[in-house]
Amino acid sequence: MIRDTSHQDRVITPPPGGQWKRKAVMAAVAAALLGGGYTLVTTWTGSSQSVNASRLRIADVTRGTLIRDAAVNGRIVAAVSPTLYSTSPSTVTLKTHAGATVKKGDVLAILESPDLTDELKREQATYQELSAEVARQQILARKQKMLARRDADTAEIDRLSAQRTLERYNSVSNEGVVAKIDYQKAKDALQAAEIRARHATQAAELEGDNVALELKTKSAQLERQKLTLANAQRKVDELTVRAPVDGFIGTLSVPNRSVVPANTPLMTLVDLSALEVEIEVPETYVADLGIGMNAEILVGSSKAMGKLSALSPEVVKNQVLARVRFNGAQPEGLRQNQRVSARLLIDEKPNTLMLPRGSFVESEGGRYAYVMRDGVAVRTPIKLGATSVNAVEILSGLKQGDKVVISGTETFANAERVSINQ
Repeated sequence: MIRDTSHQDRVITPPPGGQWKRKAVMAAVAAALLGGGYTLVTTWTGSSQSVNASRLRIADVTRGTLIRDAAVNGRIVAAVSPTLYSTSPSTVTLKTHAGATVKKGDVLAILESPDLTDELKREQATYQELSAEVARQQILARKQKMLARRDADTAEIDRLSAQRTLERYNSVSNEGVVAKIDYQKAKDALQAAEIRARHATQAAELEGDNVALELKTKSAQLERQKLTLANAQRKVDELTVRAPVDGFIGTLSVPNRSVVPANTPLMTLVDLSALEVEIEVPETYVADLGIGMNAEILVGSSKAMGKLSALSPEVVKNQVLARVRFNGAQPEGLRQNQRVSARLLIDEKPNTLMLPRGSFVESEGGRYAYVMRDGVAVRTPIKLGATSVNAVEILSGLKQGDKVVISGTETFANAERVSINQ
């Protein structure tokens, strides 16, 4: 048989005044409960609904530098990606394959064009013919100059002979040895010789100018033919397709040994040493963009800085294409068409009253926000300014230090006051 503890119990007499103390404690507890209940009732009667705080995101209004930016998506593209074309109707013999790494000057394809080859041979024959013509003209020019000079020298000799004859007549004319008529004939003969000598000299000069002009004409024809030959040679040289830059073969547009017309794309060469980012910018940001604007590029877990280098003048599906060039060395391991994220740094506004961005910006067009007042979210009219990916500028309606519900207000149903349960 198990005994109970009744034989161990004894009655304790309470001390004097203990009953009054218990009553005082109970009265204080009752008063506290009544005060809290009054506050709770007052709060609930001023709000139309209540929401648990765990479903909301609350942030403080702060002052600082607002970086106005735009988040965009893009892809890695080659800054240098030439497409090689056929220069004439020809048969293509490929010397490489897609994905092959090539160096500048490597032979990528051979184009066979009998027409261009025959044209080059014709131009070479014409050039040789004109070269011979120029050489022959040079010989003829020297010959004609010699003949003209000979005639001029002969006329000069005749003039000198007539002059000496006249001088002999002059020396004996006073003695009456020479008849007057013979003396006059000698004078006439001298004048005639002088005229012939003068004309022969002028004719020699004109003949020299004439042969020089003919030689110059033949030389100009030869020079023109030289240019034509060089052009034909260039066309034939272009039948050997060479790599203009270091890189790799991106795509082959034609099969081997195919016949193609002129200006047909043959292949695309990609230079991975110079890459850029092609981004799609929403149309709403285009007015704020400018060449040289800074951009932050997120490639995997790493970040790189760049500058806006080109902006398309065309809007396609509410998007504008732009190019961003890396500052300095580009990140390692980039590949063609790799998807990346970018942030365009449009503007910086120092000493700005701002609030982290949330769904409240879009819910009511940014005209109202719910501000926390003693556990109640109060709908307050506000005015927003510049916006960025992470924050918005507050122009009016809020002050620094205010706590604002920035997300989770979808269930508030535009109520003026909402009680927030902790």
